[in-house]
Amino acid sequence: HTRNAKTFSEAIEAATSGRVSIQMHSNGSLLPLPAIKRGVQQGQVQLGEILLSAYGNEDPFFEIDGIPQLCRTYADAKRLSDMTKPFIEARFARQGLTLLYMVAWPSSGFYTNAPIETVENLRGTRFRTFSVMTNRFATLIGATPTLVQAAELPQAFATGVVNAMVTSATTGVDSSAWDYARVYTPVGFTYTKNAVFMSRRAFDALSAADQASVRRLAAEAETRGWALSEEANTGNTNILGQRGMNVATPTPALMEALDRVSAEMVTEWLTRSGEDGARVIAQYRAARS
Repeated sequence: HTRNAKTFSEAIEAATSGRVSIQMHSNGSLLPLPAIKRGVQQGQVQLGEILLSAYGNEDPFFEIDGIPQLCRTYADAKRLSDMTKPFIEARFARQGLTLLYMVAWPSSGFYTNAPIETVENLRGTRFRTFSVMTNRFATLIGATPTLVQAAELPQAFATGVVNAMVTSATTGVDSSAWDYARVYTPVGFTYTKNAVFMSRRAFDALSAADQASVRRLAAEAETRGWALSEEANTGNTNILGQRGMNVATPTPALMEALDRVSAEMVTEWLTRSGEDGARVIAQYRAARS
């Protein structure tokens, strides 16, 4: 995401002959994640990037891509992203924001010390969670949800605080998962997205030509970002295998059970997300059938 945003920023500066210049501050160095969206709304900064699903408290619609197993592939995830885009654009517009582009994080799978044949193998585990959705998932499968930050994963596994988790191959590589887990089972658990957006006031202040350049380069950044995400997913999954982890193919029984849990979580989400949620889910299911 940072690499893509940097390329986007540099391209905008070049295309506008320096009239639009973006100074990047990554890893929450300027504003912490929960404050970024409001910071752009209030004009503290002109552009921001957020993990959409982290804003579910503000609007449950933003949680859609955090529903486990709703998408199994990048193609599904991009289809869902394109379907949700008009609804997210409308929400942002009401808040004085202009959506520029959205890109998925690499997909995720289970890290365990024994192979997972069925979802029953996860029952009773101390399951590392990092969001409302992963917490709910752990509860539904009979695991004990345990909140652990990514930086604390090796110690949490080593001390038995957790003994199973779901996260991306990228986080697995970053945390040297081969030091604390033996098996990685990629299931396409979620494809959560980051959204990059701009203050509407700042966007409207640009000339028509510069606005067109920003829109064009944002579309390119979206295409490039999805390709980079998929490359990272494949590359890091390969690294896990090269470092000695068993990269296991999920069994049909496991996937069927995950689909049942997913269906329950979709039903729960629909009670919170209203008419727009129902419309997108119906559209998405029709496109997949």
